[in-house]
Amino acid sequence: MVLTPRLRDAFLLVFELDANNPRKGTEIPYLAHLLSVCSLVLYDGGDEDQACAALLHDTLEDHPDSVTYQLLETRFGKSVADIVAALSDTPKGYRGGEKPKWRTRKEEYLEHLKKAPPEVLRISAADKLDNARAIQSDYRKVGEEVWKRFKAGREEQTWYYRELVKTYRTAGF
Repeated sequence: MVLTPRLRDAFLLVFELDANNPRKGTEIPYLAHLLSVCSLVLYDGGDEDQACAALLHDTLEDHPDSVTYQLLETRFGKSVADIVAALSDTPKGYRGGEKPKWRTRKEEYLEHLKKAPPEVLRISAADKLDNARAIQSDYRKVGEEVWKRFKAGREEQTWYYRELVKTYRTAGF
């Protein structure tokens, strides 16, 4: 596979947006998560569009004030923009402000994944795997305190990850 400057440009955009933002409750740069997801996607056989989308997967929901679908489409192409939009658990056209309730967003995301194409499932699974690894690592360090970092506690998070595994398996991923 040949990677082009487009992947570099995706990295530069997320670097601008998240270089100095830590992961919740840690000093680990959020950028480490985005790089990890991208790495998992490439190791799994993802192409450059998927690698770009992996780096950009949280931009629409985390930076709605500066990143739009149109910006992603213009800079990275329709395929990348479509994948990033499909990976978001916020309403289409979200431009900031209050998000729907956590459980509602997660239930809708799980339903959406049941019909998602393989490239969306690949990146979603890489994202959730990296998140689960981070939770496990942080749990070893701080124990039950880790759950206070999230909008939903241990029981809800456990429900969500179990449902994700079922959804990925049902989709044949």
